Amino acid sequence: VQLVESGGGLVQAGGSQRLSCAASGSTFNFEEMAWYRQAPGKQRELVGMISRSGDTNYGDSVKGRFTISRGNVLVTIYLQMNSLKPEDTAVYYCHARQRGLFREYDYWGQGTQVTVSS
Repeated sequence: VQLVESGGGLVQAGGSQRLSCAASGSTFNFEEMAWYRQAPGKQRELVGMISRSGDTNYGDSVKGRFTISRGNVLVTIYLQMNSLKPEDTAVYYCHARQRGLFREYDYWGQGTQVTVSS
């Protein structure tokens, strides 16, 4: 399984940006996909998660500003980021969890940099 993110870059505070993540390979039985982020010197944190059934969950710091969505099937997800703040600056990673016969498998993308200037 390969996850490829796109859409990062430089944006001014108060602006918007949309990230995309496309999964390829053996993408069956994905239980959930998510966006995480990691700022320099900080731990990786959950930004938003969407399940196969469409349920969503967000980190407290982005609730009301960010929206996670998916394509018709759970192999592509998007992150619409509005009202961006300098503290949203981080590398954003796509994550997928796949249910196997005996265990779950976690996959990560290579990350895309989002920089919010003040």
